[in-house]
Amino acid sequence: MRRTAELLKNEPRARVFFTVLAQSALGSGAAYVALLVIAYERFESAWALGLVLLADLVPAMLLGPVFGAAADRWSRRNCMVAADALRAGAFLAITLVDGFGATLALALVAGIGTGLFTPAALAAVPSLVEPARAPAATALYGAIADVGFILGPAIAAIVLLAGGPETILLINALTFALSGLVLLGIRFGEAPAPVAVGGPRASLLGEARHGVGLIVRMVGIRAVVAASAAMLLFAGLFNVAELPFVQDELSGGDAGFAALVAIYGLGFVGGSLSGGRGGTPIELKRRFLAGLAVVSAGFLAAGAAPGVLVACLGFVVAGIGNGLILVYERLLIQTIVPDELMGRAFGVKDGLTAWTFAAAFVAAGGLVEVLGPRSVVLVAGVGGLLVWLGSSVALRGAWEQAPADGVRANEQAVPT
Repeated sequence: MRRTAELLKNEPRARVFFTVLAQSALGSGAAYVALLVIAYERFESAWALGLVLLADLVPAMLLGPVFGAAADRWSRRNCMVAADALRAGAFLAITLVDGFGATLALALVAGIGTGLFTPAALAAVPSLVEPARAPAATALYGAIADVGFILGPAIAAIVLLAGGPETILLINALTFALSGLVLLGIRFGEAPAPVAVGGPRASLLGEARHGVGLIVRMVGIRAVVAASAAMLLFAGLFNVAELPFVQDELSGGDAGFAALVAIYGLGFVGGSLSGGRGGTPIELKRRFLAGLAVVSAGFLAAGAAPGVLVACLGFVVAGIGNGLILVYERLLIQTIVPDELMGRAFGVKDGLTAWTFAAAFVAAGGLVEVLGPRSVVLVAGVGGLLVWLGSSVALRGAWEQAPADGVRANEQAVPT
């Protein structure tokens, strides 16, 4: 917390950025609830909920590297502004249209905005602050997003008492519009120098393909991104199983489920903020691996819990571990990957994350029906431990040597 306070005190551009990010994150958390309510009202089927949730993932699944290439090709600030404009327009339009088809199409547009904003923002955040404060800025970015999805639904519940879900979506559209306008006045995220490939500059798709190839050849980064995606597969199983687990296995009811989700979220925020201290690549790697082990232990502890009170420990440990994984993965990418490739690195990460999360959502329902929710939670823990073991082997020796001048942790990609 001390590093976060120093960052906000001494970095005025970052202070403005994180203020507008916080209000749009709260709006997004509230809009998550409102959008599901509207989708269900307009289609009157549980399929509506799954399709709307999938709409947020599909753009990153199909176009993650392209969004990252856009953030590497053009001004990252302008990419974020365009993304906010897309999301503002999409949520405003949802309040004005009828019918589920139009709602789903506009949800996809909002997903495109999110898919573009995330790699551009994560690649640009370090340029907002002094280099020594870049880890704190990245940690704060993740914590704000997490807090938005913890408090946003509570805000939605209050607003729904006085108005309909359309009111929440209108407010969310206004938060994105305000964010875009404010970002226009912040100096950061200019387009990095292009990767030299020889001859005329490639098309956006060509740069996306070329960047993915370079990133794949970064053995350590490839292992980190793969480990994070694999762990998210098991985290997705946990997320789907946790409601029937708490209600049916632990007899916790709705209140117990809400409490455990809140505890998990608080642990997540704490884990994210721990990244503010930064470190050398080898230190970041060790903390990333520790996060894999911690989240797995949390899943196993929760799955073995006889009641809600004991499960609290497992949930908070799992939340802390999840926060550690996320922040130290981001810090490793920012430390190792050259700036001109960083947007594509985050784009690849987001795309792979979306695919694994979607796979978890598809598989989890059947697994819960066949194995039972407690068994699925335990499977998530065992699977997480296997990811930790495999990653420990894959990352053995990575970044052990100090980086040479001008080379990031001896893993600079060589353009071909």
